[in-house]
Amino acid sequence: MDIREKHTPLAERMRPQTLERFYGQEHLIGKGKILTELIESGRLVSLIFWGPPGSGKTTLASMLARLFDYPCLFFSAVLSGIKEIKEVMAKAESHKKMYGKPTVLFIDEIHRFNKAQQGAFLPYVERGDILLFGSTTENPSFEVIAPLLSRTRVLVLNPLTHEALSRVLDDALADDQEGLGRLKLRIEEDARRMILDYANGDARRALNTLEIAARLVKGQAITLNEVQEALQKRIQLYDKDGEEHYNLISALHKSLRNSDVDASLYWLARMIAAGEDPIYIARRMVRFASEDVGLADPQALSIALRAKESYDFLGSPEGELALAEAAIYLASAPKSNRAYTAFREAMKDVEAGPHEPVPLHLRNPVTRLMKDLEYGKDYSYAHDFAFSTTDMETFPERLRGRKYYVPGNLGLEKDIRKRMDWWAEIKGMMKKEKARKGEKSGNPEKAT
Repeated sequence: MDIREKHTPLAERMRPQTLERFYGQEHLIGKGKILTELIESGRLVSLIFWGPPGSGKTTLASMLARLFDYPCLFFSAVLSGIKEIKEVMAKAESHKKMYGKPTVLFIDEIHRFNKAQQGAFLPYVERGDILLFGSTTENPSFEVIAPLLSRTRVLVLNPLTHEALSRVLDDALADDQEGLGRLKLRIEEDARRMILDYANGDARRALNTLEIAARLVKGQAITLNEVQEALQKRIQLYDKDGEEHYNLISALHKSLRNSDVDASLYWLARMIAAGEDPIYIARRMVRFASEDVGLADPQALSIALRAKESYDFLGSPEGELALAEAAIYLASAPKSNRAYTAFREAMKDVEAGPHEPVPLHLRNPVTRLMKDLEYGKDYSYAHDFAFSTTDMETFPERLRGRKYYVPGNLGLEKDIRKRMDWWAEIKGMMKKEKARKGEKSGNPEKAT
């Protein structure tokens, strides 16, 4: 065993050096595919590689840099800050001036950079000092700032299929130089199948398992026993900061939304078994109660909050039952996202238009100057009038008549709809009465 084989993991030694050995991403490589087109055109662009662990993001970035003979710097978003970014950018700028070539800057886990850190790359990308290659396991639409995203192409890498992973294993077993070829090993089919199942689309995970099993083998065949020993026990694929974390919480959220009690319990159990922080789950259920159950059953929010408090008080495993009870209640509750969509529409108006001044009659005249400026003039105190309401306008002029919240027909929202209709009818009657009397709207007769 040479020193590289002794100290370098098999997964690192077996990184593909050519596109022909880069398996599983045929939608990117081949005639008419985007990477082949870029290579044949001789024009490389900034790229974001989005895919799960072990799908080949780093390998593909390195390969492209070599094919174009560009210097390549690797940069970790976990370990670096603004200071390191500026130092690397200065080197790239200097290299461009000296050699006329951009530097490929590969940023591992680019989603971990905040907006300010990501923004620091923009001028260098625009000038062509660097070609930005970023890898991420998270959706770039949410994790990469829009100006940077608009200057890059996003390449989606898929988890490797069993077929692609099997080819990766065969290459490692056959390669005399970097792989295990000198050992002349073969792998039995049930052992291969266990590795492929465990790897779950991750080539690195498959090769790491193969390497350990190869060290345990007694004869020339890697059997199920060696693979089981290498794995000890099946470890659930779960990274609290990776894609599977978001996949599972998404499955829980969507099962709750779809009113499927049993599926909701399954995904909750999956997350707890995988080591997810139960308080995180509780927070998401509180959000769900507001967003998806809403005013169809306001009690849902109280139950979700009490489940969180119960877990805080009891901890695991006793407190987990409170989360299960909350999941059952939320899944079985009537659903309405009307409050959520109403608030979102209100926020759109706030963000899209000018910030409307508060009408004078709604302002509080706390000083003499404010009174002189007619703050509070024509304000009508609702409790002074019949039905404890008035027909006074409370929207800014530009938004008068705007409707955001439209109650649904399930649960308590049926009653809320009736209440809103009743208030609208009362206000309409007041306006008609004012019009009949020729009085100014907003000052209905006081209750006697």
